[in-house]
Amino acid sequence: MVEGALVAGCRFFAGYPITPASEISEILSIKLPRLDGTFIQMEDEIASLGAVIGASLAGVKSMTATSGPGFSLMQENLGFAIMAEVPCVIVNVMRGGPSTGLPTFPSQSDVMQARWGTHGDHPAIALSASTVRECYEMTVKAFNLSEKFRTPVVLLMDEVVAHMREKMVLPDEDDVEVFNRVKPTVPPEWYMPYEDTPRGVPAMANFGEGYRYHVTGLTHDVRGFPTSRPDEIGPFIARLHRKISQHFSEIQMAEFFQTEDAEITIVAYGCVARSARRAMIEARERGIKVGLLKLVTIWPFARSAVEKVLQKSRILLVPEMNMGQISREVKRVNPGVAKVFTLNKVDGTIITPEEILNRITEVA
Repeated sequence: MVEGALVAGCRFFAGYPITPASEISEILSIKLPRLDGTFIQMEDEIASLGAVIGASLAGVKSMTATSGPGFSLMQENLGFAIMAEVPCVIVNVMRGGPSTGLPTFPSQSDVMQARWGTHGDHPAIALSASTVRECYEMTVKAFNLSEKFRTPVVLLMDEVVAHMREKMVLPDEDDVEVFNRVKPTVPPEWYMPYEDTPRGVPAMANFGEGYRYHVTGLTHDVRGFPTSRPDEIGPFIARLHRKISQHFSEIQMAEFFQTEDAEITIVAYGCVARSARRAMIEARERGIKVGLLKLVTIWPFARSAVEKVLQKSRILLVPEMNMGQISREVKRVNPGVAKVFTLNKVDGTIITPEEILNRITEVA
């Protein structure tokens, strides 16, 4: 993840140590200064995201990393970044909760928090990874989406994947696609930092470049100043949603494994997707037609991908290390043709291939 952040152009990190995400801070504290970047260990997670937002406004690609308790503390500033349209990346290496919970054990219990944790009606982008290579690739993707849509992007990990060792070959940096925010092309006196555009994403000037604009968490007009006018509030909130909803094809990512003829499809993400793939292989060896839909984009929910497997499979199985957060979304988009079953585990241990395979034989 550190290598992905650096190649994506991250040059600022502010964070507070927390298990199981501290290694990200540790390695960046060594590598960022070597690239003329800045690392700051803040006094807490609230200040961490505040510093990240400030650095991003100044034109520096910025990120922080935390786990559940710290992610909870970041929610107010996360809402501020969404409202002020400030690009940044927030890594949440999930562990068991609530509260201090299970600091050294894996979980997938922050999925709904990544979508609804901060208040107000707002869009959200959250990605996931299940391999070491995806940790690299999804970090780059998180920065690209953040810059492209002027919004915070949450990258959800779990302790198993975060501490996994796998061999991979890092691509040549010149071959990695990196997106940088769109800068204004008009003179400073013409610049409107929150104007509507065909893509719904306004150009973003960096502080210190001569473009003065107001930044606030209050609902604001196209110049950034607070407004109470309904004819300005409605279009602004609608644009925040539209800049994401009209680009689902660029944001939503999922992988299909042997779903073409699958009678049973497993829907999984993170470390559980790895167990699910092994269970799928073993089920096929037993003559059971099982496929796997691996969710890479968690939010916005990949409805079209789920609907695709719903049209072919009579059963969907959703294994999760929570009490059923994504399974609720799968059931929501199910028109009733298929049956949706769950496999939930919240004891701090990973869901194994054997457990998924046993559940498959139960529901088949």
